Amino acid sequence: MTLRTTPFSLPLATPLSTAAGTIEAREGFVVRYDHRGEVGVGEATPLPGWTESLTDCEAGLAAAAAADPEGGHTAAMLELDAAAVPAARHGFATALLDADARADGVPLYRWFDADRTCESVPVNATVGDAPPAETADAVAEAVGAGFDCCKLKVGARSVEADLDRLRAVRERVGDDLTLRADANGAWSRTDAERALDGLAALGVDYVEQPLPADDVAGHAALRGGPVGIALDESLAERRVDAVLAADAADVLVLKPMVLGGPGNAHTLAIRARERGVEPVVTTTVDAVVARLAALHVAAAIPDVRACGLATGDRLAGDLAEDPAPVADGRMSVPETPGLGVDAAEVSPDA
Repeated sequence: MTLRTTPFSLPLATPLSTAAGTIEAREGFVVRYDHRGEVGVGEATPLPGWTESLTDCEAGLAAAAAADPEGGHTAAMLELDAAAVPAARHGFATALLDADARADGVPLYRWFDADRTCESVPVNATVGDAPPAETADAVAEAVGAGFDCCKLKVGARSVEADLDRLRAVRERVGDDLTLRADANGAWSRTDAERALDGLAALGVDYVEQPLPADDVAGHAALRGGPVGIALDESLAERRVDAVLAADAADVLVLKPMVLGGPGNAHTLAIRARERGVEPVVTTTVDAVVARLAALHVAAAIPDVRACGLATGDRLAGDLAEDPAPVADGRMSVPETPGLGVDAAEVSPDA
């Protein structure tokens, strides 16, 4: 078994504020793995507050590389606990799947579902916090670029102020745009109930993570109205099965990097569908390899709703040329075998 890793650091176009602090660059490891006569490529890019640290990610990959060679990829995978080192596991699992799909001569999404044909996946634009007029301008710009679904960050202001922002958007672009809100767990139950009443009047599709991640019962209590409840951060805190069992979500926001790999994310998407819960696939502001892995997961889900995959422009540089451009609110899906990017062309110096 040959598993090789190369560290990288890619500056962000604009610093990213998270609960764990401000991030100015995305750091991680390109993972290459020889399997079935092919070289598969993966990406392990941990995100503080969501996955393991960069140090723990590196240690996890080192343990996988040192696994008993007689055990092959199974032995390596056993060294990578999805709960402890999800980004490291994602990197190795992606490289393994890329090699498998290459060996079978199919794009990765068809490795998940051989009967699928998918030329493109709908994607949403994301607009951050800003006053009403600036928010409306940003959404109008996204609509002008062809997006028909837009997610607005809320929760940094009062509920009333955020409703004013959404109202300004509706007045500016009309009712045809699908609107979503993402509170990142900022609201109390009282705030969330008040917000949902206002969001319903504005025709908002769903609100993402209205309550803190650990309040699964609170999310379950909010369900049942015209505005859907989507869970994101909660999936890093709780097993997806527990969230589904609690009937706590209408939508699951699945991040393959957080869930331990594209295979895990696809399995959970299908499981959610079986329970009547819609899956949406997003990134953790990753480089091109991980974005492609997430894209193929989304492409393998029939009639998937708009996904949060159009995040490549948040990086000032990338690991390779992106073979999946976004046009008219859709991201094209590579039809070449594997992920759609040549492992030899993936480099921190691309």
